[in-house]
Amino acid sequence: MYNKVIELEHIYKSFGKNEVLSDVSLSFEASTVHALVGENGAGKSTLTKILCGVIPKSKGEIVFNGQTVDFKNVANAHALGIRMVYQELFLMKDLTIAQNIFIGREIKRGLFIDDNAMNEKCRKLFYEYNIDLQPDALVKELSVAQMQMVEILKNISQEVSVLVLDEPTTALSSKEVEDLFEMLKRLKDKGVCIIYISHKMDEVLKISDKISVLRDGVLVDTVNKEETTREDIIRMMIGRDVTWQVKQKNEVNDGAPIVLNVKNIQSEKLKDIAFNLREGEILGFAGLMGSGRTEVARAIFGADKVKTLDMEIDGQSIVINSPEEAIKHGVCYLSEDRKQYGLMLEHSIYANESISSLDSNTKFFLINDTLLEEEVEKNKKELKIKYHSLEDKIDHLSGGNQQKCIIARWLLKDAKIFIFDEPTKGIDIGAKNEIYKKIKELANKGKSIIVISSELEEITQLCDRVAVMCEGRITKIFDISEVNQERIMEYAVRRNK
Repeated sequence: MYNKVIELEHIYKSFGKNEVLSDVSLSFEASTVHALVGENGAGKSTLTKILCGVIPKSKGEIVFNGQTVDFKNVANAHALGIRMVYQELFLMKDLTIAQNIFIGREIKRGLFIDDNAMNEKCRKLFYEYNIDLQPDALVKELSVAQMQMVEILKNISQEVSVLVLDEPTTALSSKEVEDLFEMLKRLKDKGVCIIYISHKMDEVLKISDKISVLRDGVLVDTVNKEETTREDIIRMMIGRDVTWQVKQKNEVNDGAPIVLNVKNIQSEKLKDIAFNLREGEILGFAGLMGSGRTEVARAIFGADKVKTLDMEIDGQSIVINSPEEAIKHGVCYLSEDRKQYGLMLEHSIYANESISSLDSNTKFFLINDTLLEEEVEKNKKELKIKYHSLEDKIDHLSGGNQQKCIIARWLLKDAKIFIFDEPTKGIDIGAKNEIYKKIKELANKGKSIIVISSELEEITQLCDRVAVMCEGRITKIFDISEVNQERIMEYAVRRNK
């Protein structure tokens, strides 16, 4: 028998004229993992931000343990033990783990902070959840997965009744996902209600007890995990069936010209990197987190300084020292970190999408806004980007819609080499299909494409060849006809010294 911890009754939310939630009624129960799924812009994050006091509702009621509550701010929700772990981590990287966990509520001895006492409390917390960390380690020395664990520990080190996790496994390996799930099981056993937002259907079906599907701000249904399938959930999310098809053969002719020939990249993290990329080819880069995939992309794009960068474009030896030079040579790069390297958060959607194409749409110092706006609107339809107006600030969009806007930016640029680093990070299943179509369409037009992805399913659907990396080296380059996920993982952990 489940006990309802929190109930949302007839919740509405609008931003200006844009209604993002319409008459949503949901209840969440103790000792339960309740998944929230839906396409980007479906209303998942908005709903949980209302639940956590981050933003106010427009209409409706929130009931906590049978009592109607009205959250004016996050502190009101925290007082009831309702906490949220966001996609973007909020940690002080120059402080220790213990100092981060106790920030704002430090243990003191007299007038001074008692680091020893905080470290000891952290050790007990780590032991309870089987976490292999040292309380006095600096956060900046941790991996992304370890930072994720610290963020969760910071929230559960206090009284917690409801824990909301927004895309918690985006940057985690399969082993790290298992560790996270073990932690969630322990929390669930303690009676905590866990609300789990994710686009990864396999994870949702593995960890959750109940699943609620949102589409266009409306609750489609809530189902028990045992009573549904992956295909059922996808159909509810997007209103249609989606089929996945693994690429069976390399679609590039052997005689296709080599557009990019990387002879040698050397840096502190990269050793003996060499590969080529043909016209119309999609080359995948696979490997574990930290294997060097992103460093290869950033070296080619001139974003990182390296010891050696010996490469040719169209048979001509070139030197790229900056992203500006890379763009002039026809190289575009979509970063995996959209917040830090991809977006101008204070500017409009139009400014973010058009910025890389201004030079080619300017004549006599006048920008052809009419043509650019037509192209931006075309990409909105094709990528199914959800926004009200081109003049809206881009930070008002969901993470997935922000990602699609960055992809749209590079689609406006007539480049010859596209490097997509985690192109579908934080993007729902329906939108992935649209992005895959766009990438294939670019290849069919003769563009040369590198796709870096942690999702092996994505690699095997898109790519003609696959370069596998481990510890800064390319350990194997496969033709797609030779590839399966097991072989990729075999070389992702193989060290070539």
